[in-house]
Amino acid sequence: MRIRNLALSFAAFLLLSACTSRTHEFLPHVPDYAEGENWYNVFRGGQADIFYICSTCVFDQTTKEGLEKHYASVNRQEDREAMLEELNGVDRRLSGGSLNYFAPYYRQMSMESFLDKETVEARLEIPTSDVQAAFDYYWKHYNQGRPFVLAGFSQGAMLTIELLKNMPDSIYNHMVAAYVMGWRLTEEDLTCPTIVPATGAMDTGVTICYNSVKTPEDANMVVIPCSAAGINPVNWHTDATPAAFCDSLTVHLDPKTKLLLVDGYTRTDHAALPWFGGGNYHTFEIPWYTPYLRENIQDRVRAKLAEN
Repeated sequence: MRIRNLALSFAAFLLLSACTSRTHEFLPHVPDYAEGENWYNVFRGGQADIFYICSTCVFDQTTKEGLEKHYASVNRQEDREAMLEELNGVDRRLSGGSLNYFAPYYRQMSMESFLDKETVEARLEIPTSDVQAAFDYYWKHYNQGRPFVLAGFSQGAMLTIELLKNMPDSIYNHMVAAYVMGWRLTEEDLTCPTIVPATGAMDTGVTICYNSVKTPEDANMVVIPCSAAGINPVNWHTDATPAAFCDSLTVHLDPKTKLLLVDGYTRTDHAALPWFGGGNYHTFEIPWYTPYLRENIQDRVRAKLAEN
């Protein structure tokens, strides 16, 4: 009886501690994806869709009540505007003016969440649940049986992987490809049957993953130390064959770390955050490779349509 009482007391202590820690944190309300205001959508009458998940656009904040806020609020104008800039920009870069584009506003984790792995893991549930709910709504109400491209950058790429892990075959069979830009694939990720690394420019149902740095030592040790798979988005090789791009730059895949090694870039003013040093090109993952990504998405869509 004494042991049982001690166990109950300890359980009560843990519950009280959890509740106490939550009293100092502001949790934004759960988005309802039946409401159009929680989407950035462009329907062009295309034969295929892009479902895009944006990256980290907000920082930690303190509310006027003194509560800590670690997630974006989909109904807060400043947070929405930060996400909207990226959502609109990626649509212009990747949709090619022909693909339908669906992108949810969601309670993304703040930038400070990525200072250590433990914080990322502790806060992952909220953005994951939002994006899963958004994708479920998209599939039931927007997709209407069309092939779709999954795409995400940075935090959005991490959440793309989470979607893939929970995707049933009935939906996966419609997927053109998943573009995991500025994140990593782990060996554990590759055990998932819906995560199949791309091996070329035209395979479908595959996951495209890449991260750009000057040297492997410039990788971010918390976010992207290395990857279990990768591909060069300029020449679509999975070996070290170099490819020229942006007039004066060259990129090749490092066979050991699966990171993209970029030669020829000399500026360092892009590293605006302490998370990334001057040799880390995280912020360029979409801008640098835009023409190659846009063309490749169209190529893979055509290949998927031909399969059907």
